[in-house]
Amino acid sequence: MSMYFTKEHEWVKIDGTTGTVGISDHAAHELGDITFVELPKTGAVVKQFGILGSIESVKAASDIFSPVSGTVVTVNDILDSTPERVNESAENAGWMAELKISDASELKNLMTREQYDDYLKTL
Repeated sequence: MSMYFTKEHEWVKIDGTTGTVGISDHAAHELGDITFVELPKTGAVVKQFGILGSIESVKAASDIFSPVSGTVVTVNDILDSTPERVNESAENAGWMAELKISDASELKNLMTREQYDDYLKTL
């Protein structure tokens, strides 16, 4: 399973034609205590870098952008009642949505973990 990142601190884990999406540990840490996650609707079609949902914390509210284009097949409903799961496990249990990827060539627009870690050092 490959994992890629955006400059806006979202990630996608690729498994065949499915991409699981969330925000990075870095983003969760920067946001502080997360109080609400607005998830996309199942069946929604999203474009790469288009808005997938939003997230609110005690510090700020921000949009979540989709790292890839595709159709939302599943959302992590647990976040409706326990948004703090994103703080606890942003890159695992705090995932937000699974997409059926429509264009795998878009992955070239994203960063690997190593590239993302290097990018964080520049911030």
